[in-house]
Amino acid sequence: MKQQLFETQHQAVWQQIEESLEKPTQGDNSKVLAENYLLLCQHLSISKERLYDAALIERLNNLVLGLYRELYRYRSETRLNIYSFFKRDLPLAIYRHRYFILVAFLVMVLPGLVAGLWTYLDEDAVYSVLDGPEVRQIERMYDPEAGKIGREREAETDIFMFGFYIKNNISVAFRCFAGGMVIGIGTLLVLFFNGMFMGSIAGHLTRLDYVDTFYPFVIGHGSFELTAIVFSGAAGLRLGYAILHPGQSSRLDSLRKAGRDVVPMLYGIVLMLVIAAFLEAFWSSSTSLSIEVKYTVGAILWALVLLYSFSGRRHESG
Repeated sequence: MKQQLFETQHQAVWQQIEESLEKPTQGDNSKVLAENYLLLCQHLSISKERLYDAALIERLNNLVLGLYRELYRYRSETRLNIYSFFKRDLPLAIYRHRYFILVAFLVMVLPGLVAGLWTYLDEDAVYSVLDGPEVRQIERMYDPEAGKIGREREAETDIFMFGFYIKNNISVAFRCFAGGMVIGIGTLLVLFFNGMFMGSIAGHLTRLDYVDTFYPFVIGHGSFELTAIVFSGAAGLRLGYAILHPGQSSRLDSLRKAGRDVVPMLYGIVLMLVIAAFLEAFWSSSTSLSIEVKYTVGAILWALVLLYSFSGRRHESG
């Protein structure tokens, strides 16, 4: 292909890129930058291979360098945005979904309190929620004589349990979130039955006087795990609400918007569940730490999580 024809075919693209480089980068256009960069590299390579005019090669080379600098700048800013995400975006998303969070909290906690009181007062009530083998397994896990608290098989390593806890926690959170697709009913059921399950365990173990093993175990990682499950439920309820009340949009468009709204919360939920799994595997199960230390650290973690969760209001007007 002759140089004149080559320039005619691609002149508009080069001109557009030159004009874009004269303006500051706006918004999330990393994909466009990368595509243009690869295209210009191809054009530059063809020009050199076909021995086109030096002026054209110099022009393309300058465009490639300009795009490279712009792409590098964008990626640097993206890395800095991680700080902005945790400082502003995530707390703000939590604040904007506060009513869904409140509903999710009540749907999980109220049945849990009822089940806990019931199983504490009636020794047979726990079998209405859990079967016999499950009850015996839980009793062994929190037996004061156990070598490791909170796990059925003492031979399992902390690393293995870390992976197990991540899988289990994310599974529960995903069911809470995905249940929102069934107009929120699935989310409500997952929250309700998880609350019943946890409350029944707490009440039964309290009745057995396993207080010094159960509560020090759960207080540390519970701040991240339970809060993340409530947030997952809130995200699921947001989806269900979008389906039931699409407003002027179609239900599909309303659902898409709701999905975009809860994305920051989903990122935060995953991180919280990973932290919870790490604490549960390496901290909560330890028998070398005193009860006082676990309660103190647990109280600090709960305070930090709650303070962070309520910090989004000041960003609302920003």
